[in-house]
Amino acid sequence: MSLQPGQAAPQFILVSDELKSVSLADFKGKKVVVHFFPMAFTGTCTTQLCTMRDSFGYYDGLNAQILGISVDSPFTLKKFKEENNYQFPLLSDFNKDVSRDYGAIYEEFVLGLKGVSKRAAFVIDENQNIIYAEVLEKATDLPDFTAIAEKVK
Repeated sequence: MSLQPGQAAPQFILVSDELKSVSLADFKGKKVVVHFFPMAFTGTCTTQLCTMRDSFGYYDGLNAQILGISVDSPFTLKKFKEENNYQFPLLSDFNKDVSRDYGAIYEEFVLGLKGVSKRAAFVIDENQNIIYAEVLEKATDLPDFTAIAEKVK
């Protein structure tokens, strides 16, 4: 079951790299760009989030919030964020509920790992409805950053 533009974004509350609860509802009135990624410290994930980091000023000017979500622990995400100087929260979906709600989960990933977030990107509007949804089947593919930027504008 995949989420489509026009649907209400599934609500969530997750623990951030700063060990704080962050809820989607906190950002009502802003656009939110949610990036799911399989695992911290893997090459493509770093590229995905570094692209958002490097264009952060662009999103910042558009009243948009960027959130990164993976099934890593908050402690791993804290280290990952520090090493790469990400300016946006990384949220731990350790229990995998949010990845499932967004249809962004591998039941089977590499090395026999189960329940890992798929690489995916969603743009959520000011009223918390989905306006862009992209779930990638191949972990080595990257989301369409141009399309995401267009939706945020």
